[in-house]
Amino acid sequence: MRRGRRLGVDVGEARIGVASCDPDGVLATPVETVPGRDVPAAQRRLAQLVAEYEPVEVVMGLPRSLNGREGPAAARVRAFARETARRVAPVPVRLVDERMSTVSAARDMRAAGVSARKGRARIDQAAAVVILQTALESERASGQPPGQCVEVVV
Repeated sequence: MRRGRRLGVDVGEARIGVASCDPDGVLATPVETVPGRDVPAAQRRLAQLVAEYEPVEVVMGLPRSLNGREGPAAARVRAFARETARRVAPVPVRLVDERMSTVSAARDMRAAGVSARKGRARIDQAAAVVILQTALESERASGQPPGQCVEVVV
């Protein structure tokens, strides 16, 4: 397992959940929810978080359907990831499969007694935690960085 803090990102249309982990990559924790409708402002905030947390990489969830296909949401996330990679270079951005992360996060929040209406922003952060924690576990098990690295286009 490579040493270093990572940021996990769950990109949604309205909100972007952000999580971080400790330098040993053991535990992912929520950071904040960034408003997502103003994409340039969201990109600037993510770049600020990268500067603040100094991660070795950014792990971004790629939404796929249950059969593994990519639809319009995945295309939007890929475009967002390319711009993020450009802004935060040389910090790499990796795309990882996020199937069911938001569903899992919402279920966990309901189990903890948080209502869906009051907990939307927290659900986005929890989804980012799920994405990051899954990526950490994948790297620990395989010894390889998770997902695919986004190429930086200048």
